[in-house]
Amino acid sequence: MSEHLVDLDRYFARTGYTGPRTPTLEALRAIARAHVETIPFENLDVVLGRGVDLALPAVERKLVDHRRGGYCFEHNSLLLAVLTQLGFTATPLGGRVLMRRPRTYTPARTHLFLRVDLDEPWLVDVGFGAASLATALRLATEEPQATPHEARRLVRDGGLLYNQIQYPGDPTWHDMYVSDLAEMPAIDREVGNWFTSTHPSSHFKQQLIAARAFSRGGETGRITLENRELTIRHLDGRAERHTIASPDELLAVLAEQFGLELPPGTRFACPTLTW
Repeated sequence: MSEHLVDLDRYFARTGYTGPRTPTLEALRAIARAHVETIPFENLDVVLGRGVDLALPAVERKLVDHRRGGYCFEHNSLLLAVLTQLGFTATPLGGRVLMRRPRTYTPARTHLFLRVDLDEPWLVDVGFGAASLATALRLATEEPQATPHEARRLVRDGGLLYNQIQYPGDPTWHDMYVSDLAEMPAIDREVGNWFTSTHPSSHFKQQLIAARAFSRGGETGRITLENRELTIRHLDGRAERHTIASPDELLAVLAEQFGLELPPGTRFACPTLTW
């Protein structure tokens, strides 16, 4: 564990979590849900060419103090530190993202998620974009598991674990990522972060992305932004879509829908964001 300690009061003020600070399954699930409903997934610093600093003080400053978001290495690194300080036994694991890809495709090992050991092992992942988990999944079963959003399951094949999702109204199970459940030490996270945030072929260098879960007015769903396309999805399968018309409207959407305040006149340069 890093010598730096997260200010838990500030972190919980950021997420709105007011429950017990004890290492229990109930607290774990509630902390994960509060996190994904308040701290957005986003890659703005990558497309702005600023880079991503994984030092824990920098991650805390960005996600908590500056009320920004980030991607898996930032989200799950912060949650790892928080859970460890609360007395949980948590381990960082690495995975390969397969979303919209066949299993014959072998991507880089650039996803970070967590294993949390209580009475049995649990998977926690608050950093997977529009499919970030708002709960914890049992690692010891292949049965479908309910979440506040989509159904999920963890299936094993040839010594590998596949994290799958089932969207409302779609009977198909879709692979999200695959993992051998090996620990991902800090040096591997640094290498994965460097590739993800700087390599020209990185998905995060190609387009602007923001996402968060929501619960409001008795409804639960997800809000996602890919370049100029804003989508609000509801649990019943309804989707509201809006195409953003200008760079200034994009800044307004980032502020209103994701709480991401950027200076007026900010412009993003990535190949798939065109006006």
